[in-house]
Amino acid sequence: MGLLPARGEVKYQGHSTLGAMSVDALVAKGLVLVPEKRELFGSMSVADNLLLGAFARHRRGDRDHAKTMDEVYAIFPRLAERHKQEAGTLSGGERQMLAMGRALMAKPTLLMLDEPSLGLAPLIVKEILRIVVQLKSMGVSILLVEQNARAALQVADYGYVLENGSVAVENEAKALLHDPRVIESYLGLGGSHSIAA
Repeated sequence: MGLLPARGEVKYQGHSTLGAMSVDALVAKGLVLVPEKRELFGSMSVADNLLLGAFARHRRGDRDHAKTMDEVYAIFPRLAERHKQEAGTLSGGERQMLAMGRALMAKPTLLMLDEPSLGLAPLIVKEILRIVVQLKSMGVSILLVEQNARAALQVADYGYVLENGSVAVENEAKALLHDPRVIESYLGLGGSHSIAA
């Protein structure tokens, strides 16, 4: 997303994205990041946080934010129930849902999720990953970076196992789930490696 210095080149829809475009321009092209720390506006309501996600589209002249918000509320009914509540008072799982909902307000073609399960209870992780599968079925492309390798590979189509910043193994996600190297090093007890799926 250009928020940190990087080397190399990333191409998206035939265009180079690193260094050449601002974050605003990337969002306008459909690339949206849900950061690991969620970065919500804690003193603002759930509804106002969601509206901020539609800002780039509003600036372009799109005025369908109410319809988009209804779509987000259909995916995350808990956010609809808490639409007037301050974001800072939500549970960890609700904050993750709000961060994802805010990203969806931008109508992304590529949604990048950085550690969406971090710090969440297992039942909430299951719910977040169910929503990831639902978004995939709706046609949203997803780049998921997740330390919970087993969970990530169960919802992914393709996976990359990263070790010290380099790709150690890559394959179809189902194949990685049964790859002895991955099972021994990353799916067993004590492994703390990232999976980009």
